[in-house]
This record gives sequence, C-alpha cells and structure tokens, in this order.
Amino acid sequence: MAIPDFQTIMLPLLRFSGDSKEHSIREAVDFLATEFQLSNGELRELLPSGQQETFANRVNWAKTYLKKAGLIHSTRRGYFQISQRGISDLEKKPSRIDIKFLRQYREFIDGLKPHLKQDLSEELAIQNEQATPTDTIEAAHQKLQSELASDLLEQIKETPPSLFERIVVELLVNSTVCKKRLLN
Repeated sequence: MAIPDFQTIMLPLLRFSGDSKEHSIREAVDFLATEFQLSNGELRELLPSGQQETFANRVNWAKTYLKKAGLIHSTRRGYFQISQRGISDLEKKPSRIDIKFLRQYREFIDGLKPHLKQDLSEELAIQNEQATPTDTIEAAHQKLQSELASDLLEQIKETPPSLFERIVVELLVNSTVCKKRLLN
C-alpha cells in the first residue's frame, strides 16, 4: 500500500484518539502504520529533504489540522487528546475528515490565514489540499531547482567555448576544495 496523504490519515487519527485518553504522536504513528498496513520500507521512506520520515510527517500534519479545527488539543509536548468537539464529530460517523470537512469550523479557517501568503489564491490552496505544507514546499523547491538548471544549461550553451572551458575548470577546482574541507 502506498503511504496515505495527510487528509486520509485525519479520520483514523481522530478515531485512534476517540478513547479520550492522552496519546503520544509516536503511539499514533505506530498504530496508524499498522492500520494502513505499511511495510518497514514505507515507514523508513524519507521526505525529499532526507530529514524526516514521510509517514510520521503526514501524521503530524493531520494532527496539526485536527488541532486547528478544535477536534483534538495538545496536552503537553508531543501528546494530544480528543476534544469534546472531536467526540461529537466521531458520533456523527463521518466517512471522511479532510480540509473541506474542517472548513466548517471558524477556528480552522482563522488558524490557516497567517500561514497563507497573501498572493496565493483560494484556487491554489484547493489544488494543493492533498499535499502537506512540507510536500508543497519540497515540490516548489524541486521545481525551482529544475528551472534553474534548465536556465543555466541554456546560458552555458550560448557562451563561447573559452568561457565554457573556464566554467568547467572553476567547477572542478571548487569541487576539489569542497571535498578537502569535508574530509578535514
């Protein structure tokens, strides 16, 4: 099974906390990994930055969004508990909890505003609902790197051969200097 997106994780996470006990995010990640039948390889899969496990990141984002909507609350660092609103929503037996569902709560909408750039339209936000903010940042970063590489390649192709040779020599020298610094 593929790693689920953070919105798909929201309802199972809320159900997990439905016992009204305090839970750690680590407990939630472990429980949900079993719930979604994720393999060890999928659990070890890292974000493109290589800094965090993808699934754990998505569980954290699901928790953050549920918290913004008031369905859960933090009890202490790394721990959370379902709120009365969360219990009420579970009793309604929703088939899915996602951003569209959470928009019914004013706190959720108000909580998102500081995190959205003013020039982003609502349409762009809707298009990116399946991606976590981390996913969106990573995708934007990769797109910018790709565009930069393409632009540099075009500029290099238009340079005279002597400038191209100088660029290659500088790259080789700088890479050698970097390697020496890393080894020391």
